[in-house]
Amino acid sequence: MLTKEVREWVQKVERRQYSYDDAMYEFSRFAAYLTRDELKLIKKKLEESYAD
Repeated sequence: MLTKEVREWVQKVERRQYSYDDAMYEFSRFAAYLTRDELKLIKKKLEESYAD
């Protein structure tokens, strides 16, 4: 289950409020606390948001 902070970060990524570098920096701050399934979900969201 994603925390409120992580969900808000994902929403900001989807709206492209972060540059790719900033998004990855924020991701690295909380990635250690996520489960494998959560990491897969977020990876998919990142790839979709920054595909172009």
